[in-house]
Amino acid sequence: MNAIARLIRPRSVAVIGASADPAKTSGRPVSFLQKHGFSGAIYPVNPKVERIGDLTCYPDVGALPAVPDVGIVLLGAERAHLAVRELSKRGAAAAIVLASGYTETGEEGALRQMQLLDAAGSMRILGPNTIGLVNLTDNIVLSASGALAMDHFPAGPIGLVSQSGGILGALLSRAAARGIGLSKLVSTSNEADLELSDFIEFLADDEATRVIALYVEAIRHPARFREAVRKAREAGKPVVAFKIGRSEAGAKAAVSHTGALAGSDRMYDALFRQLGVIRAKTFEELLDIPAALAAGRKLGGKRVAILTSTGGAGTIVSDSLGVAGFETPAPDAETAAQLASLQSGSYASLDRNPVDLTLAGLHPDILRGAIRTLLTSPSYDALVIIAGSSAVGSPALLADAVHDCLPLSDKPVIAYVSPHAPNVGAVLTERGVPAYTSAESCASAFSGLLLAAQSSQGDFAVRAERRVDIGDFPPGSLDEAQAKVLFTRFGIPAVAEQIVSTPAEAEVAARELGGKVVLKILSGEITHKSDVGGVAVNLTPDTISARLTAMAADVEAATGRRPQRFLVQEMIAGGTELILGMHRDALGTAVLIGMGGVTAELFKDTSMRLLPPQGGLSREEALSMLRDLITWPLLDRFRGRAKADVEALVSTIVAFSLMVAQLGERLIEAEINPVFVLPAGHGVRAADGVVVLGAAGG
Repeated sequence: MNAIARLIRPRSVAVIGASADPAKTSGRPVSFLQKHGFSGAIYPVNPKVERIGDLTCYPDVGALPAVPDVGIVLLGAERAHLAVRELSKRGAAAAIVLASGYTETGEEGALRQMQLLDAAGSMRILGPNTIGLVNLTDNIVLSASGALAMDHFPAGPIGLVSQSGGILGALLSRAAARGIGLSKLVSTSNEADLELSDFIEFLADDEATRVIALYVEAIRHPARFREAVRKAREAGKPVVAFKIGRSEAGAKAAVSHTGALAGSDRMYDALFRQLGVIRAKTFEELLDIPAALAAGRKLGGKRVAILTSTGGAGTIVSDSLGVAGFETPAPDAETAAQLASLQSGSYASLDRNPVDLTLAGLHPDILRGAIRTLLTSPSYDALVIIAGSSAVGSPALLADAVHDCLPLSDKPVIAYVSPHAPNVGAVLTERGVPAYTSAESCASAFSGLLLAAQSSQGDFAVRAERRVDIGDFPPGSLDEAQAKVLFTRFGIPAVAEQIVSTPAEAEVAARELGGKVVLKILSGEITHKSDVGGVAVNLTPDTISARLTAMAADVEAATGRRPQRFLVQEMIAGGTELILGMHRDALGTAVLIGMGGVTAELFKDTSMRLLPPQGGLSREEALSMLRDLITWPLLDRFRGRAKADVEALVSTIVAFSLMVAQLGERLIEAEINPVFVLPAGHGVRAADGVVVLGAAGG
């Protein structure tokens, strides 16, 4: 076995700093290993104690009778590295370091963490600042989490990796209470060595795991994360991630907790979308969605049947599903007739959706018949069964009825438990029917199933046919004319324009361009020209001269600098204004498209994709970005508008992404705002641009 396999399935465990008191944190690991049935060798290490229970306690690692696969280090940060060094010398595969006081505390802690790594040598480290790991598949508990004081944890197909130790314990106990079975739980925490991607890769190969759930504070190695998720997806295992840090306060807390630099939340959105990772929007969804996925059923559409014996609860579920974009159509005539044949009473509502059985739902045969009919009906893609108050006294009646009907179809079946009855939900979940206590959770579960069915790994790169020479561009902020020359070299069309310095030159330029024109100051220092009076539109050869003189005075008054050069541009009419730009942070470099012009920052209707490790975005990815926009209909014949030249716009996005990819770290900032998208067949035009370059080779 490799080191990670030995870490998760050890045959022997040393516990350094073990206490004989199981009530203490340092006493828990030995106690939990025994309590939960670890069958391998346990070696407590504590020079002050001779025995812990029926186990011999050893004075140091060197005194152990055999080489342990794993060492759990319970010493403080000041001494942990000494134990790590001893374990490494003995040939242990890995050490789990629980102590805090490392990179999460600042510079001194970071040095301490480097000392820990140096002491480990080739031995792997989980942590520090971790609560450890739990292998429920094999009854191996390598943790001090207080949650493990519980007697029973259902094993199942969901593997969990958390960058927070406390969250691991929270999810473990919550899952157990709901009857949700987990396979492996790992707290990576500071990730001095082993990190998120290592365990995603392990779980991708783990036969006991079908779904991978992640609690993410920061992805420290984006390239490795891409490869690990790709491996999981190729193995047919969906990945669900809850990323903390959506708000400014949350982001600051995540950074201070892990000592890592997190990328902006929208960058994570883009990365997850491209990799097919299902993003849990709430902490609850980190269990809700994997529980639905673990049932192994595919959602083929948005039509959901609701079977209930309580009308109010059925309405609540129907409403939540509708808000989430699902449909709850009435049954077709044949399905309605089959439902009606189940009973002769007139009080049940069997020809509508929700299908309300009323008290007839207490009869097992009627309940089974209704479930069977809805599961096999061509009108529905999924089924929600509502457990009302009657299920509190007899949860097995409902659970058995649903379980018996599951083999009839591969459609997803979930349950909504209306009363407060945790035992009912747990029984249903353990019988293969994921149960939820809120209607919103039902909608989230179906949304996750739909994303799993629809998502594809769109992380496909497009390589440039040739490298573009940019050696003549200086470092620093380019003026608008220079920026557009750069854009055109990469195949991005720009508006026709001329550089002028005097009113007379501006008049000549306006006549040569013809029609209405735009006048702008030309400066590499002033990027928001309209804010200082540096843009004028709808000018003619007769008005541009006076307007240039007035503009020069206005800009000087606003900035203290009198502009010396100006741009006269053709004025584009009838196009849709978009913004095309790039953003770079700890996760990588992304291309952004959105509503443009002066309202871009106001409406913030944007879509983003990260560049692949090599090359630019594909045409498919570029089109997907456009379809994500709220304003997409403006490009696609909205209310009689002419269809925009989407093909040309897609080509422009791809060309822009290839420019960003080629320039790499030298490109500090790049933006086209606006890029005009003309009617189909007439192309696009870059009407303004910002580019900031670093020094070549810098």
